[in-house]
Amino acid sequence: MITIPAFGDNLIYLYRYNQSDCLAVDPGECRSVLKILREQDLSLKMILVTHHHWDHTGGVAELKQKTGCKVIGGDKQRIRGVDQLVEDADTLPVGDAGVHVIATAGHTSTSVCYYVPPSPTNSSGILWTGDTLFVGGCGRLLEGNAKSMSESLQKLASLPDDTLVYCGHDYTLENYEFALSIEPDNQAVRQRLNDIRQTGQTVPSTILQENTTNVFLLAGTPELKAALDMPQAKDVEAFAELRQRKDSF
Repeated sequence: MITIPAFGDNLIYLYRYNQSDCLAVDPGECRSVLKILREQDLSLKMILVTHHHWDHTGGVAELKQKTGCKVIGGDKQRIRGVDQLVEDADTLPVGDAGVHVIATAGHTSTSVCYYVPPSPTNSSGILWTGDTLFVGGCGRLLEGNAKSMSESLQKLASLPDDTLVYCGHDYTLENYEFALSIEPDNQAVRQRLNDIRQTGQTVPSTILQENTTNVFLLAGTPELKAALDMPQAKDVEAFAELRQRKDSF
């Protein structure tokens, strides 16, 4: 996996398969992607788009024009140049494993994530989450509600523990600082934050790591509800309260 930073905190990904072929995920800009393609002698075959926002799609048109690649996404109306519209449970033939599409409404109504299951060339699965799941956090509810986002996150949380998580932004430090504002005595979160501060390593995370330390995936636990002073709340109510607090953190 090649990770390309953009716009300060965006993350663009290039995934190599079939030796010299590759796909790009959420190329918000073109120039840095073309540079890597030249340096690594890679042929861009497809672009996977998780949602329509400009910082995830800004480089799509130029990359398509310059490489002839195929553009794949879950929204043909709002993502210009989509050649193949995908929906939940679709599978795209890529390499020896294929890419599985997971619909994840919440951040936008048509957000999707992409999952590559383990294969002979990848001992662990790979998950590109766009702005649905972040390391230690989740996306804002711009077009969905707490119920839709919570359900989408639970889909991702149910993937195998060792699945590698590649998200669309690096908000990691702020996400864990927020988590400690809710549960200041959570030692797992505090240790994770300290490790990241020391190493600077944030992506990839794993599904196990997220299920252990991501406050939004833990919203239904008695400990989190108690920390929110909502011991009798429904899981989705606790999640909504967490997301509201994070919005103003």
